[in-house]
Amino acid sequence: MKIALGADHAGFELKEQLKQHLAKAGHELLDEGTKDSSPVDYPDFARVVAHDVAEKRAQIGVLVCGSGIGMAITANKVAGIRAVCAVTEHEAQLSREHNDANVIAIGARLLKLDQAIKVLDEFLRSSFAFGRHTPRLEKIAAIELEEAKAAAQKAAAKINA
Repeated sequence: MKIALGADHAGFELKEQLKQHLAKAGHELLDEGTKDSSPVDYPDFARVVAHDVAEKRAQIGVLVCGSGIGMAITANKVAGIRAVCAVTEHEAQLSREHNDANVIAIGARLLKLDQAIKVLDEFLRSSFAFGRHTPRLEKIAAIELEEAKAAAQKAAAKINA
């Protein structure tokens, strides 16, 4: 599986450890940074990884910051992304089975390496269950499209004003 990874300075060390784990498991990796623990802004990395997934350069995105929350919020701004911040294996499983999540955000300040690996492995092992969940994802996609159209109309109105 091709996986895009990204982290800020708070998540750098854990990202590097998860990258080693994923490489040993045979995954193809696209490391979008950061490349060290110097202070950086997490939205920059979340956006790149989200676009990697949305534009099919990677099948899954893995983001790591202090809590995972900011990364998930940012990634979810990109059309087609369903990012989840998970701290338990069960959350990771359900996010894939029920929501077809394609990006996981992990909090380096919340999870030790062994638990982060368990959560990530469950996320990768799980898959979308379809059935009753499919219409819900279709509704999410419709909302995403409607919101994009509304934003474009507002922008056009400002330009024409």
